[in-house]
Amino acid sequence: MENKFNLIDEPWIPIADYGLISLRDIFSNNKYRELGGNPIQKIAIFKLLLAISQAAVTPSDEEAWQALGTEKLAHRCLTYLEKWHDKFYLYGERPFLQMPKVLESIDERTEKKLKSAKTPAQKRKVMATAAPKAFGAGFYPDLPSDNNTLLSHTLIERDLQDHEKALFILTLMNFSFGGKRIEADLISLAGQKLGNRHSAKAGPSLGGFWGYLHSFVMAEGILSSLWLNLLTEQEIKRMGYWTSGLGDPPWESMPADEAGPDAEKYKNSYMATLIALSRFVLLKGAGIYYLEGIAYPNVRDGWFEPSLTLDKSGKDIRVKYVDPEKKPWRELESLLGLAITGQSTGFECQGIKIALERARDNFSIVSVWSGGLRASSNSGDQSVKQSDDFVESKVWLETAVLKQAWFDQLKLEMEALNSLSAVLYARVNRYFSDFTVDGKNIAKMATNMFWHLCERDFQQLVQNCEATDEAKKQRQRLRRQFANYQHESFDCFCPSQTARQIDAWARNRPSNYSYVFQEVS
Repeated sequence: MENKFNLIDEPWIPIADYGLISLRDIFSNNKYRELGGNPIQKIAIFKLLLAISQAAVTPSDEEAWQALGTEKLAHRCLTYLEKWHDKFYLYGERPFLQMPKVLESIDERTEKKLKSAKTPAQKRKVMATAAPKAFGAGFYPDLPSDNNTLLSHTLIERDLQDHEKALFILTLMNFSFGGKRIEADLISLAGQKLGNRHSAKAGPSLGGFWGYLHSFVMAEGILSSLWLNLLTEQEIKRMGYWTSGLGDPPWESMPADEAGPDAEKYKNSYMATLIALSRFVLLKGAGIYYLEGIAYPNVRDGWFEPSLTLDKSGKDIRVKYVDPEKKPWRELESLLGLAITGQSTGFECQGIKIALERARDNFSIVSVWSGGLRASSNSGDQSVKQSDDFVESKVWLETAVLKQAWFDQLKLEMEALNSLSAVLYARVNRYFSDFTVDGKNIAKMATNMFWHLCERDFQQLVQNCEATDEAKKQRQRLRRQFANYQHESFDCFCPSQTARQIDAWARNRPSNYSYVFQEVS
C-alpha cells in the first residue's frame, strides 16, 4: 500500500481569511491567527495541535512552561513532526488515525453471509453491504442514514477530497454521533459479537445528549494559543482525572482493539481528551469503513476535559450544553468567575482558569472562544435536526482589567440585561393574553431577537466595565441602546395598528426608565 497525502506536508487545515495549510506550515509561522471550518472542526484541529505539542514537549511545571515560550514550542513541534513523519500519511500501511484491521472484520462478515446466501440477488445484497459507506455531506462527524432527510443542497452526498477526508476523520474521533450508523452484525476487533442493531456510544467531546459546550482562551496567533493552553506535568497530576497521565499519542502506537489493556490505558490518559479514538475507521476508495472504537463515560460518570464548563457543587455533576438560542457569550460570567475571583461560582471551566492566570503576565489581550454543536438524541441515535445547529462566539478581553471590580460590574450589567429579557418575555406574553391567544412562543421569539441585537454591542460592554468616568459614559450610552433593543423587539412582535392593538400595545410596552436613567456605578 503506497504512502500518500502526508498531513505534515499537504495543505488540509483551514485557516480563516487564508486557506488551507499543512501541519509544518502552522508550526513554522505565528502569522496564522484563527482556525477555519465549523466550530467542532475548529475544536478537533486545535485538540490535534495540542496533542502534537504535548507529545513534543510537556513542561514539568509553570516555570518550565514560562521558559518554553512560543518559539521554542514551535521548534520542538517541528522536530517532533520530522521524527514521526511516516505516521502522518492518510493512506498507506499505517494510515493516520485508522485501523487497517477493520477490513478483516468486514471480510469475515462478508464471507459468512455469502455462504448462507442462496440466490444471486441475496449475494448482490451481501456484496453491497461489504462496500465502504459514503461520507454524505462531510461536515457533520457522522455518516448519512438510509432515509436521510435533505433540507438543502448542502446536505447532498458528494465525493470528498483528501483534505476533507482528513478533517472528517479527525472530527469523528471526538465528536462522533451515537447510534446505529456503524458497521454491525460482525465480530469487533476485541472479539465481541455485535448484532445487526448494535448502537455505538457518542464521542466523548460531544456527549450522549445535546452536545457539550467547549471553551478556550485564545491569543492573537494560533501558536501563542497552543502555548497558552499547554498543560504541564504538574497540572495533569494535580487535576487527578487521568490515571495514565499524559499518555502516548495514537499515531505513535494505536491500540490493538477497543477494549484491551492498551485501549484501557489510553482511555484514562489526558491524550484521550485530545484524540479520543471513539471510532475505528479505514478509508477505502471513495468511502469509509466505520466501526465503534473506544467507548467513554459521560460527564456524570467521570469524564473530564479542561475545556468543559462543569458544576460539581451538587450530587450529580452538571455540564454546560450547546444552546443555539443562548449564545456562549452570555455564559461569560460563569466562564471567568473562577479565574478572576478565585472562588467557585457553580459552573467553572478549569482550562480557562489555567490559561487566564498565565495570560495576565504574558499577553495584553486574549479572547474567550466557545463553541460546539447541538444535536438531538432519540433512543441513543443522535442527529442534527429542527433547531439544532453549530454555535460559537468570541469575546476579547484586556488582561490588565480582569480584576474583581471589573468582574462585579460585568455581573451587574448581565443581571440587568437578563432582567430586560425577562420583562420583555412577560410583556409580549401578556399582550397576546389580552386577545386570548397563547403568546409563549412569540414571546420566546421576541427575547431571541433581543439577545441577537444585544450581541452587536456586547464586546463594547465588556470593554467598558471599568470604574473610569469614560467607561461610565459608555455604559450609560450602551444601556440606552439595550433599552431600545427591548422596545424594538416588542414592537416587532406586538403590532399596533387597530384600536384594540394600540390599547394592548400601550398597556404592555415595557418601561425601562429606571434601567436607562439610574446612576451607573
